[in-house]
Amino acid sequence: MRSAELSKLRQPQKLVENRISFAGPESELSIYDTYYAASRVGLDADQLLYCGMVKGRKIMHDKHDTADQVFLPHESFVMAPGEYVEIDFPDATIANPTTCLTVEISKEKVEKLSERMMDVYPLESGPEGWHYSSQILHTHHTSETQHLLMRLVSFFTENHPDRDVMVDFGVSELIIRMLRHQEREFLLNYCRNTPDSSGLSSALNHIEKHLSEPLDIDRLTKLACMSRSRLYTEFKNQLGCSPSELQQQLRLKQAAKRLEKGEQITAVCYDLGFSNPSHFSRRFRDFFGHSPRAYQNRSTQARQ
Repeated sequence: MRSAELSKLRQPQKLVENRISFAGPESELSIYDTYYAASRVGLDADQLLYCGMVKGRKIMHDKHDTADQVFLPHESFVMAPGEYVEIDFPDATIANPTTCLTVEISKEKVEKLSERMMDVYPLESGPEGWHYSSQILHTHHTSETQHLLMRLVSFFTENHPDRDVMVDFGVSELIIRMLRHQEREFLLNYCRNTPDSSGLSSALNHIEKHLSEPLDIDRLTKLACMSRSRLYTEFKNQLGCSPSELQQQLRLKQAAKRLEKGEQITAVCYDLGFSNPSHFSRRFRDFFGHSPRAYQNRSTQARQ
């Protein structure tokens, strides 16, 4: 579907949460435009609901968190079946609507992929398996995930003979990215609490505690009691990345938290072990889709 046709479909029929939807195999994509400031608009989910912010700002209220959560572009908000949130649209206007998209995915599809991940990549650290928990997930997502969401819009809306196959592959990739993110966060939390539970836990704990230092692979192999090749295999299987990629991602996430607090960009750069501000800026933009300065300004404006 051409962008002009999609824009025509999105002409407002209602001012709050104007919705157009496109069904796919075991999934449905919806685009929501809100043209009028509103508060405490309810949203619940019968199936797993993956939300991606496109434009504007929402304030999310859920029963698991007493603090309000600001939902901005380049962020994901995932709701498990049976969850409920309320949403504020403080900035929405006719001229500048707030826009987000959702991908509703059947519980059966998520469970099938979870079981497949467990068969291919059995987890050796922590008591959990590849299963999406009932906790609401709100996180910054990477540029790769942002590109995937845009591809999914194309897959769902175009009239292509292989549309359903492409939608199915795209939704499967989205689920795997979500499971990977959740399991990585769970594994890191588990390792913080029990750093000596396994060799991998010891290696992960060392990386987190020495983020600003150059990565010492020999040290990690000794802590993990593994050969270099086994260490890289375990990182790929359990975390989906190499040790150096994990260190960089952890550095960038820590940098984002410090920038949100208003800290100086140069100080954050050198404190976290980046060689120079331009290198830091390139890496940050690749990961978050914004330069450190733009990210900091956006965070400040959104939370005022």
